[in-house]
Amino acid sequence: MRVWFKKLNPDMGGAIPEPAYATAGAAGVDLAASLGEPVVVQPGQRAMVPTGLAVDIPGSDVVGLVFPRSGLAAKHGISLANAVGVIDSDYRGEIICPVQNNGGEVYEIRPGDRIAQLVFVPVLQVDIQFTDRLADSDRGEGGFGSTGR
Repeated sequence: MRVWFKKLNPDMGGAIPEPAYATAGAAGVDLAASLGEPVVVQPGQRAMVPTGLAVDIPGSDVVGLVFPRSGLAAKHGISLANAVGVIDSDYRGEIICPVQNNGGEVYEIRPGDRIAQLVFVPVLQVDIQFTDRLADSDRGEGGFGSTGR
């Protein structure tokens, strides 16, 4: 599947790395911080970090999902404030990552740092119907923790 990206920052491909898969087996395209200068994120705070990219996802049967980078989360407590960002197929604006510092130390995001990853996933749009009764299941209405530890 071909997906078109638009570079919104003239430094893209130079000081700011272009989006790319880090390895042949990578599921996500790395997204870099498209910044002119470093941004400091205090513990418990968040920063809106631009990627310098817009994307043209061809068709409503695919969505782009922006995930945190696991290494940043594990080592520094750096994640995305919205957990997972949703890039709808009809959105053409810049991909901006709401980076959140859940760690105990100040974290500096430098221009070009890889801050998130973009995964393309199939989407099913459903025909919404209403009913007074849902089909029975083994779990039923059991909520949080109802299936055990």
